[in-house]
Formats: sequence, structure tokens, C-alpha cells
Amino acid sequence: MTTDTPKPRKAADKSARTRAREFALQALYQHLVGRNEASDIDAFTRDLSGFHKADSVHYDALLHGCIAEGGAADALVGPLLDRPLVEISPIERGVLWIGAYELQHCPDVPWRVVINECIELAKSFGGTDGHKYVNGVLHKLAEKLRPVEVAHAPAKAPTRKAKPASDTPAGD
Repeated sequence: MTTDTPKPRKAADKSARTRAREFALQALYQHLVGRNEASDIDAFTRDLSGFHKADSVHYDALLHGCIAEGGAADALVGPLLDRPLVEISPIERGVLWIGAYELQHCPDVPWRVVINECIELAKSFGGTDGHKYVNGVLHKLAEKLRPVEVAHAPAKAPTRKAKPASDTPAGD
């Protein structure tokens, strides 16, 4: 009997951009929590194991762009939050910064990819249900920042529940 459950992604399966986002999130965490300077964080992060597999150009854009535009990102997401910004965990805030930055400055990355990548970051590094919160906020932000792209996106196909084996006709 086979199952349709996807296997967890191995580290080797990650794209260079996915890795760049992971390193950028770790760097943003250092900035948000430790108030470290971007140049110090950057030097430290580049020495971490596995950094050579990351898209360093995308990492640079995310780290320096998010820090430079952090106040603007907070202003964008603030009205979409259901609580004060100070109550958002530094991980979720960093993920929201990355999502806001990519939605604004990376038109080559489809909005659904931005959101999915941010959900995965929140799942990997954030709290138990933080990814659900990030998803909701970034969907609203995508509608605001990329209204044409979101409006023209095909609706997601409804997921079908698999029928139990006993309900399947023979020969299917």
C-alpha cells in the first residue's frame, strides 16, 4: 500500500534561494534581538556552515534591504496584524520583513512562492502555529502590493480526499 504523504525535504533538496532566506532570517533575528550591526551579522553569517550553498546575492538583498527598510515593513504589516507589533515574535517579524521585501522588490518571485517560502521559514524556525499567522498576514499584504498578480492568479484546485480502498472499484 502506498501513501501520498510527501516526504520531508532534505537539506540537499533546498534551492540556493531557500538557503539564502534561511540565512537571512537567522541574520535578521540577530539584528532584531541583539541589535547587532548589519556588517557584523553579515561577516558572522557568511562563516556559517553551508553558506556557500546559498544564493549570496539574494541573501545580501534580503539582509541589507530588510534592515534598511524595517520601519517601512513594520508600517506595511502593522495594520494587518491582530495585535501590537511588539507582541510579534522576532522570528515571525523577520519572516514578515522577508515577505514584505520580496513582494515589493523581487517581481521575478511569484507572490505565492514568496508566501510559501515564508510559511516554510516560520514552520522551521518559528512557534507552533506561527506559520498560519504569517500566511494570513502575507496574503493580505500580497493583495495590497501585487493586486494585479493576485487577481489574475488561478484559484487553487480544491483538495480531494482519497477514498478508502474498499470504496474504489476494481481495475482503477
